[in-house]
Amino acid sequence: MSQEVHLQVTPEEIAQSFDEAPPAADVSSYAVEDWVTLAVFWVMTGCVFLQFFTRYVLNDSYAWTEEIATNCLIGVVFLGSVMCVRVSRHIQVDVLYHYLPRPVARGMATFVDLVRIGFFAYACWLMWRYVEIVAHERMVTVDLPRNIVFYSVMAGFVLMLIRSIQVFIGNQRRGYSVLERPEEFHKVEG
Repeated sequence: MSQEVHLQVTPEEIAQSFDEAPPAADVSSYAVEDWVTLAVFWVMTGCVFLQFFTRYVLNDSYAWTEEIATNCLIGVVFLGSVMCVRVSRHIQVDVLYHYLPRPVARGMATFVDLVRIGFFAYACWLMWRYVEIVAHERMVTVDLPRNIVFYSVMAGFVLMLIRSIQVFIGNQRRGYSVLERPEEFHKVEG
């Protein structure tokens, strides 16, 4: 077992570290859907906190908070998936691409992009059909249309379709995708 080396730090050195300017925050890589997802997440968090507070502190919980929080979670999942499509962060297996000849790997990556576009187009169509079927449903505890949730899911699929088309175009222009060169897509933080 190796020994850890701890250097002595004086209080003056710690105090001087607060004088250093913090690094500038770069939010340019975030898109509109990321901010909407963040807002829906905080609404969900507020509902969960209110549910906890009213149940365990006031001993009289609000019934509507659970339904709203659940519906917000659905929105966070589907709108948050848009970001994963945009930055190519969904689960993927890329080990095969390292062992195939480059033209074959390029063809397979293009095929994967096209299948993804087709999947999201089909999911948009299915969601549109589903929304038509359940168009008149109401939420259980709040007198709001349930379409709000279904339309957020459909918006997530439409945005994933748009982002997957953008990723496909970017991969074609660049000449490689994240499957072929994952190291090119890792941002160096420092």
